[in-house]
Amino acid sequence: MSQIVLGIESSCDETAAAVLAADGRILSELVLSQIADHAPWGGVVPEIAARAHLAALAEMVRAALREAGVGYADLDAIAATAGPGLIGGLLVGTGFAKGAAIAAGRPYIAINHLEAHALTARLPGLSAAQPQFPYLLLLLSGGHSQCVVVEGVGRYRKLGTTLDDAVGEAFDKTAKLLGLPYPGGPALEALAREGDASAYPLPRPLLHRAGCDFSFSGLKTAVAQLVAAQGSAALPRLLAASIAASFQAAVTDILADRLANAFALRPDVSAVIIAGGVAANTAIRTRLDSLCAAQGKTLIAPPLRLCTDNAVMVAWAGVERLRAGLTDPLTAPCKPRWPLEELAREGVR
Repeated sequence: MSQIVLGIESSCDETAAAVLAADGRILSELVLSQIADHAPWGGVVPEIAARAHLAALAEMVRAALREAGVGYADLDAIAATAGPGLIGGLLVGTGFAKGAAIAAGRPYIAINHLEAHALTARLPGLSAAQPQFPYLLLLLSGGHSQCVVVEGVGRYRKLGTTLDDAVGEAFDKTAKLLGLPYPGGPALEALAREGDASAYPLPRPLLHRAGCDFSFSGLKTAVAQLVAAQGSAALPRLLAASIAASFQAAVTDILADRLANAFALRPDVSAVIIAGGVAANTAIRTRLDSLCAAQGKTLIAPPLRLCTDNAVMVAWAGVERLRAGLTDPLTAPCKPRWPLEELAREGVR
């Protein structure tokens, strides 16, 4: 029988469990979103997130195993996100995984959340052909904006990162300025469809500069000043829509410019994968797909459920690491900060 791995994700505000076979078959996948818990606060509250993970995880894992038709004795390894992320949630997920590994006598695998995103592109069936190393990862989320060359399992070369705000954070803060509900990214994209993207000439930080670093703070500040100039009353919908569309166009231009620079630095990459919540944005996907096609590269954009935090990617990273003989001791710590490039230096932890 194919090897089977249980994956657990609890790094932020989704509690998730999935069971995967080594051939990429998803035997089960469950995700419990905490959006309703955090919406009154306009963002993720770490203590609330940790308590929600603690309350939900055990039953979620039982349900995932039941749906997959397997028990702990059938597993070949148990993988859990160990970082980066919110320390409370990481402790809940890894603590459960380690306890299960002890009870079942199975290997434990500490998964870097960013590596899980990076390896998602290799999940069989996601694209016409599994991308060959090296390929590019453009990670676009609320906590991360990175351009990384994926050279192999555990082997990453960072080409650029954000100098200030992550792109998803910029989306959420801009949405809040426009009076949109949390989470802001999807709401802003929907509103932008009604607006004129050329209405406001918002700045595009670092555009046409060398390298692959990102900056979104100045763009966010420009939107704040634009909104403040309209007075304290609620913005007319058409005006808000045009600000949203102009903001989205600026972000899209920045990302396309950075990706073009990445191609110049690493013309040998076989494909590009975009991951993270912002990767679900249709306008961004369309623009980057055109850029990749012009370069003769394939853009791999996972389905929405695999763009945001999920346990399928954690289980698949576990499959890849187990295949490479990379398992972890039960003393492996959680790491709220865990840059991808550290993996190569750590080797077998």
